Amino acid sequence: MKIELPKSDLLEGLQAVQNVVSIRSTLPILSNVLLQAEKGKLCLTTTDLDVSIQCTIDAKVGKGGATTLPARRLSSIVRELPSSDIEIDVDDKDTAQVRCGSSFFKIMGLSEEEFPPIAKAEGKFCYTLDQGVFREMLRKTAYAASTDETRFVLNGVFLSFKDSKLVMVATDGRRLALVEHEVEFPAEAEVDMILPSKVATELMHTLDESGELRIYTKENRVMFEFGSVIVSSKLIEGTYPNYRQVIPAQCEERIAVERESLLTALKRVSLVTTEKATATHLTFAKNQLVVSMTTPDVGEARETLPIKYTGKELHVAFNPEYMIDPLKNIAQDEIYMELTDDLSPGVIKCDLPFLYVLMPMRVS
Repeated sequence: MKIELPKSDLLEGLQAVQNVVSIRSTLPILSNVLLQAEKGKLCLTTTDLDVSIQCTIDAKVGKGGATTLPARRLSSIVRELPSSDIEIDVDDKDTAQVRCGSSFFKIMGLSEEEFPPIAKAEGKFCYTLDQGVFREMLRKTAYAASTDETRFVLNGVFLSFKDSKLVMVATDGRRLALVEHEVEFPAEAEVDMILPSKVATELMHTLDESGELRIYTKENRVMFEFGSVIVSSKLIEGTYPNYRQVIPAQCEERIAVERESLLTALKRVSLVTTEKATATHLTFAKNQLVVSMTTPDVGEARETLPIKYTGKELHVAFNPEYMIDPLKNIAQDEIYMELTDDLSPGVIKCDLPFLYVLMPMRVS
């Protein structure tokens, strides 16, 4: 194999695929990137057996072929090379010679035959969305997924293509984030799937602000195709719990609050939290909201915010991090808090199809 291409193109391609490469893999081949060169294209592929990423870039192909090279080492070398064209020449023993200007490297690779087979971007149905829309949906929900591996169906983001819309949900049992978006697809293409959190994070890194995203499902896999990149992943198997039943049907008070002010207040007050004391108190009184925290052995903090409120005095305690997460991932100036009492779930909403349910903390 012999190829030549600009440093910037190769580095961009390697950065697009290297995140799934395991640093401590028991299989050496999984630390490598597969390079396949033919017809003016270089295809870069990495996998951890569950998730695969493929990126295709333009290159001058002097001789077609394929090999695998250590992904992170190759990326580190390319990053430090001068900004000019890079030549890669691979012999029949999978040893690559890398030349750029006056720089020369020899890198030992492994045969492409050892690399696991990669699924193609195909399926019975294709769902088409804007990349930026899908990325924003993930950003508004993925943080709420569980990290408790004993509840594996909650270790991802639930995607439901039904009734001409995509509903995206994540929950860890103590909070739930939900967002909806209208999508056109035939009725027979309705499907539910649970996307692993690792893939959600990768998509948030690699999706663009605009451009077409195509989603394919096939058996227990899902494929995302956008630009020159294909991300393929196994789905989490199991039945996602009925998330609708945890959303309160009604509330006693609906209070408008300036998002940025509340976010700033929560960040400041949470500076006195400890591992054992995390409850932040919200007291809603006439035209004011007091955000406070008292921690034994540390001290206390209090912030007062002006709000338009004339209802009954309400006192509720929440985990501050669980409140900060949605507030920093939505862009609306104003949010609405729906509350009933100190023992009922609170709901955060804004002027788009988004809601966030949060269980209160019981404090003495």
